[in-house]
Amino acid sequence: MCLICERIEMINNNENQYFVKELETGYVVLGDNQHFKGYTIFLCKQHKTELFELEKNFKLKFLEEMSLVGEAVYKGFNADKINYELLGNGDSHLHWHLFPRVVGDIENYGNKGKGPVWWYPMELMYSDSNRPSDTELMALKEKLLAELNKIFNK
Repeated sequence: MCLICERIEMINNNENQYFVKELETGYVVLGDNQHFKGYTIFLCKQHKTELFELEKNFKLKFLEEMSLVGEAVYKGFNADKINYELLGNGDSHLHWHLFPRVVGDIENYGNKGKGPVWWYPMELMYSDSNRPSDTELMALKEKLLAELNKIFNK
């Protein structure tokens, strides 16, 4: 079983503390590390590795929901910009990374502090100091869930 399928199984067993909301095509979870406050992952319910493998209507709904999750992240965490990534080189199961970006969030790395998230050193981005406490995690989840509910309950 792949890592994403394991995370989904944890959600279904009420064992994933990062889980925020289930949507029609996927699950919204906060990232384990929060250097970029509000970093969110949208996990596809289907174990597929490429967008073109999804049935057309499911694919269109998945893309629409991803966009709406991005809107919720943007509004909930006062982002200047959202960075979207759908890679799959590490975990071959469709999942979107949504990074809320603000000026100065990669410090002096990159092009004078500007650039993609992967210009920030991985060892800093994924350090234990960027793992939210239980209290911080609950606050992040509440913010995101409030925005998701506004968007999806229109």
